[in-house]
Amino acid sequence: MKKITFLLSCLILIQFTVAQEIVELPHESPKDISWEGPEKQYYSKIWDNEVVTNVSVPTMRVFRPESPNGTSVIVAPGGGLYALSILSEGNHVAEWLNKKGITAFVLKYRLVPTGEDGVKEITDLGNSNPMEIGRRVQPVLPLSIADGLAAITHVRTNAEKYAIDPDKIGFMGFSAGGAVTMGVGYNYAEDNRPDFLVPVYPWTTVLPPKDPPTDAPPMLIICATDDPLGLASGSIDLYSKWFSAKKPVGLHMYAKGGHGFGMKEQGLPSDHWIQRFYDWSVAEGIAAP
Repeated sequence: MKKITFLLSCLILIQFTVAQEIVELPHESPKDISWEGPEKQYYSKIWDNEVVTNVSVPTMRVFRPESPNGTSVIVAPGGGLYALSILSEGNHVAEWLNKKGITAFVLKYRLVPTGEDGVKEITDLGNSNPMEIGRRVQPVLPLSIADGLAAITHVRTNAEKYAIDPDKIGFMGFSAGGAVTMGVGYNYAEDNRPDFLVPVYPWTTVLPPKDPPTDAPPMLIICATDDPLGLASGSIDLYSKWFSAKKPVGLHMYAKGGHGFGMKEQGLPSDHWIQRFYDWSVAEGIAAP
């Protein structure tokens, strides 16, 4: 009986894996960074969330809506570049977007190499030596940004396959994924220019705001004043950079929400940030009403 149950479990897992549409992105292996062991996915009691750690090969999971409206969004979950909050800042975001006809791609960008529990590692460092987090993140962030740019190139190149408009490809990232979003917004070329950017409580201390490119895309920034990491001021600075350069930009700064709220329900106005994004995208002509 145990053998039959085990075989059934394996069959269900295989069917679930096959059902997922996963794209491996082209990337160059760095000479000075190495990962031991495979990518890990598990439930973190520390963060009370499903996470992915130790990503060494960038991939995307494709979420296709029943009736695509041509708009697409690449979603980059956060996690301090040590982990990815894969549900509340990834898959659940993509599922909500699908209901609005928006095609979504959840990006697993490269992360800091970690062992058994990457969340515990960054938590312990945060308590004992916060500066070490920044030191370990700095050489990895350019790789994560390169993965974001590769994601845009893939989506645009395959626009017909995904039934999307190649001129309506956005990039949305949370926390560390917000830093990746900003990096994408500063380093694109013609083939991987995002058509709009949505940094959500972006990690502006690891990648400080700077003046936008001359052809910078529209941007909507989401954050909360009470963000415990002090990211509200960086979000305001980012808004000011785009505003001063006369680029299309919006800012939703919630009084309460904290950090890492993603798609979690807290009974606060910040719970509805994604509806505000959709309203903005319709007003900007990015998404169809």
